[in-house]
Amino acid sequence: MTTAKRAAKPKVPSRRAFIVPPGPVADRMRIGLLGGSFNPAHEGHVHASELALKQLGLDYVWWLVSPQNPLKPREGMAGLEKRVAAARKAACHPRIVVSDFETALGTRYTADTIAVLKQHFPKVHFVWLMGSDNLVQIPRWKRWRSIFRSLPVAVIAREGSVLKARTGVAARAFAAAFRPPSPALAQATPPAWTMLDGRRNPQSATALRARGA
Repeated sequence: MTTAKRAAKPKVPSRRAFIVPPGPVADRMRIGLLGGSFNPAHEGHVHASELALKQLGLDYVWWLVSPQNPLKPREGMAGLEKRVAAARKAACHPRIVVSDFETALGTRYTADTIAVLKQHFPKVHFVWLMGSDNLVQIPRWKRWRSIFRSLPVAVIAREGSVLKARTGVAARAFAAAFRPPSPALAQATPPAWTMLDGRRNPQSATALRARGA
């Protein structure tokens, strides 16, 4: 008689293990987390980061370059080292830190990465950053509701997806937790989320790959 194999749990550092953070950390510091494939990184990522730094009063934004997004095919995905190097070149900002942190942790899903960061840096105020296009499809993410319940979330408005984002499954599920953008968001008790808007940058990694950039 055969039994079904259980999915392997991610290997994450224990509470006693020391992990090297991607960038500067200190108690009460406000840090935005922008995860993604960055295939490739572009001006849109920089624009989103700068908007969050300004409107949320963040100290830093960490770009967490994913080794492999579970929702994206491996075909057409540049190597991790190449994507990290290109992201560091694109960032070109003293308060944007680029890292392959998830590779060091051995995490695959955003919910797991956030759990480890909060466990090891409990006095740092983390804010998850994402584009409005990702808010539309976040219900496909593993344990997506736990992300909203773990830390504040800031959604950056992107062309063509704002209306769908504001009326989508995630926005409706956490409608009562929505608040205007403010530096106070980082210290808010989750769930708490907002949408950042301003001058919009239409650039996307998909369009850049299509042009062979």
